[in-house]
Amino acid sequence: MNKDAKIIVTEDGSHSVYLPEINESYHSSHGAYRESIHIFLLYGLEAWFARNRGKLPVRIFEVGFGTGLNAWLTLIWAEQNQVPVLYHTIEPFPLEKEIFSKLNYIEIDETLTHYNPQFQRLHTMEWNTGKPLTEYFNIKKETVKLEDAMLYSTDIVYFDAFSPKKQPELWDKDLLAKVVASMNPNGVFVTYCAAAKLKKNLQELGLSLDEVPGPPGKKEMTRGWKSS
Repeated sequence: MNKDAKIIVTEDGSHSVYLPEINESYHSSHGAYRESIHIFLLYGLEAWFARNRGKLPVRIFEVGFGTGLNAWLTLIWAEQNQVPVLYHTIEPFPLEKEIFSKLNYIEIDETLTHYNPQFQRLHTMEWNTGKPLTEYFNIKKETVKLEDAMLYSTDIVYFDAFSPKKQPELWDKDLLAKVVASMNPNGVFVTYCAAAKLKKNLQELGLSLDEVPGPPGKKEMTRGWKSS
């Protein structure tokens, strides 16, 4: 998988990666950068932090490291806000250097250009190990599938797997139960997917869902909170 990966340009000018073998891209065609900011930073990280300002460090688990965009934006947020973040991400099929080295995310916002070395280090750092990448951002990347991953207690879940139509096994209720069980009280689960089955499963697993708008080009997304 990923051997035929191709860089594509989304509507906001930012890159995504398209996989011909499954006919799916890593992000919305309406804008990769805007999608990540909207779902994972605005309605995930910032929403959780607004409710839990005194709880540090912030612990984040991401399903699907992909292009590294979510991790990079989170790193920038941690540095700019001087908030310590422990970031755990899994990706069974990491991108090759010929792809990740050409991604254009720093070009979308010129004020972030000086964070390019950190973006490259996110990809080039050793897999299956954890280390501090900056003063406020500590990350562990693993080339493991969700069913085999050992999960740590987490405050925020970035569920960024391929769609249920392409990877239905990742959206299975038993695997979702594993993720929800790892969430701390007042934890939040966010994903681009707004499928009725997903929402039903999350509610049955004890999460309280609220209505939040989707990113550009998408009416809604899914956000669920774990009770205290």
